[in-house]
Amino acid sequence: MDWKPDWGLRFRMFLTMFLLFALYIVFAGVLTAYIAGGANLLIFGLLFGGMSLVQYFFSDTLTLKTMGAKTVSAEEYPQLHSAVERLSQQADLPKPKVAVIDSKVPNAFATGRNQKNAAVAVTTGLMRTLDRDELDGVLAHELAHVKNRDMMVMTIASFLSTIAFMIVRWGAFFGGGHGRGRGGGGGVIVAIVVSLVVWIVSYLLIRALSRYREFAADRGAATITGNPSALASALLKISGEIDKVPDRDMREEAEMNAFFIIPLKSGIVGKLFSTHPSTERRVESLRQLEREMETV
Repeated sequence: MDWKPDWGLRFRMFLTMFLLFALYIVFAGVLTAYIAGGANLLIFGLLFGGMSLVQYFFSDTLTLKTMGAKTVSAEEYPQLHSAVERLSQQADLPKPKVAVIDSKVPNAFATGRNQKNAAVAVTTGLMRTLDRDELDGVLAHELAHVKNRDMMVMTIASFLSTIAFMIVRWGAFFGGGHGRGRGGGGGVIVAIVVSLVVWIVSYLLIRALSRYREFAADRGAATITGNPSALASALLKISGEIDKVPDRDMREEAEMNAFFIIPLKSGIVGKLFSTHPSTERRVESLRQLEREMETV
């Protein structure tokens, strides 16, 4: 496999993490000045430091449990395991854990902190919807996420963005109801407002990176399989099948949206702040890539 590093993705991952850490350093300074005393700040730092370590080392297990995914053996799903193993070899990757979600929604996701601690999960609806080549394309897309190491960056970035919300919820508690010489309750209000601003900026940065990494994973899948049209066909099928899923099922699966290969639709706001580019743009990009591969 002629795998070429995606420097555009690497640059965007580095820039996103740099901006997020810079943002949260400023945020910590505001927090210290307006709301947290020394002891409370230490407790806060230890609490979220511990949560960060848990999130990093157990991200694959936590994500699978959250999504209702069950790790399956080769005896239970031989064809699925065979496909993941074959594509992993083609991608020069260790074989990840394989998990299945009992859901009508056809979709898939990858999780894990690195290439040696990764998992790929698919829904039963996906396996019923796609043929072998299309399923290979989707699995290769998820393996491309593993190859690009973008899952770790998204996990860390997403966790950092939740800190601002936690400050909004617990800021008054940690501040003891007063600021250090900053106007008492007014300091808490300032910290909460800053928390909201920090979360909004984090939200936009993470989603911009997420949309680009989907294009990068599509290109990676085409490199692994040599068949961009299969993934394009799979994306069209998945998108069409999601439109047919009853509203109740859509609500039940909504929490998977940030991870899956195709996002669930949630109106104008959902599209505006989507974690994924549109299916039409991805399919056109894959078709252009196929034309380029045919001319080589």
